[in-house]
Amino acid sequence: MTLKQLLLATTVALGLHAAPALAQDAAVEVMQEYMMFSEYESGIILPQQIDQTVFETALFVDTRDAGQFEEGTIPGAVNIEWREVLDRIDEIPEGRMTILFCNTGSLSAQAAFALRVAGRSNVVVMQTGFTGWQQDAAYRP
Repeated sequence: MTLKQLLLATTVALGLHAAPALAQDAAVEVMQEYMMFSEYESGIILPQQIDQTVFETALFVDTRDAGQFEEGTIPGAVNIEWREVLDRIDEIPEGRMTILFCNTGSLSAQAAFALRVAGRSNVVVMQTGFTGWQQDAAYRP
């Protein structure tokens, strides 16, 4: 192997090794930028804010698993498990308020954060989740 070939092989190997670290740095940078410029209450909605107008215009996404979804959900909600939201991002409209929820809001908050970092500013998480909606929603059909 010539010196030129050795240098080329070393450069390629180092580049392949550094690529995941650079991608990770870029992801962290995007998340930091999002967090620094988000308002305190951006990205959330309370069940008390879900009146008939909101209910009839928003898309509700149940981020729980299929079994929980089948046991009961908000009427008209679609089921996209929280860890699948980025894989199924094409199912989430960009021009319509989209309310993500789980039982309490913790898993749907992770899904909403991922979608908002991915550029979906119309996505909000319902604080207190399905449980809170059942107890406190301003409108329930």
